[in-house]
Amino acid sequence: MIERPLVGILGGMGPAATVDFYSKLIAATPASTDEEHLKVMIWADPSVPDRTKAIVRGGEDPTPKLVNGAQRLKDAGAAFYVVTCNGAHAFLPRVRQQVDLEYLSIVEVTAEHLAALPYVSSAGLLATDATLTAGLYQESLAASNLTPVLPDAAGQHAVMEAIYAVKAGSLTAEQERALVEVAESLVGQGADVIVAACTEIPLALSAEDSPRPLIDPSILLANQVVQKASAWNK
Repeated sequence: MIERPLVGILGGMGPAATVDFYSKLIAATPASTDEEHLKVMIWADPSVPDRTKAIVRGGEDPTPKLVNGAQRLKDAGAAFYVVTCNGAHAFLPRVRQQVDLEYLSIVEVTAEHLAALPYVSSAGLLATDATLTAGLYQESLAASNLTPVLPDAAGQHAVMEAIYAVKAGSLTAEQERALVEVAESLVGQGADVIVAACTEIPLALSAEDSPRPLIDPSILLANQVVQKASAWNK
């Protein structure tokens, strides 16, 4: 049997999104038996300070908690890791300075995928205030000559309400409809696709309800993890 590397997942931001990513990783793995699946270590720490509060409102810095999680994954023998929170990627360069462990960026993986789609010139972003304020997707998309399309203030408020409702387990049908309306407004601004740039978004907006193809970065990241782990050679 081929020995696969240990894949680290730094999660808990939030717990439901972490479970969702792991299920997508399992689905992306070409396995017919238990033994053919990847070895995974999940460090899910829901006490990581809110990334939006940290970036937008000067709240507590989540870096120390992220460093602790990355170090635990490294100590466990992880070959590389992923983070199941888009906004947390704003802090990962600082984490890498303290923990020498490679990570796959959900933002970069998504930008590369979109750049390879010939029908996409602009992408609508459904993301947290933190992710948008940090410019994570805007910069990566612009580097690939793609135009990011953002909600207006009212639309962004509706997006944040849906995200926090998913985290609280209290998402309503009204909030789901509001999210669809935001996506429709992005299409009205010229978006060719809708990017679920927060790991809670696919739990609130289905591909069937999206007015344009819904790009799920978690699925893209899961596929990339499988490829990297399959080709791993120490």
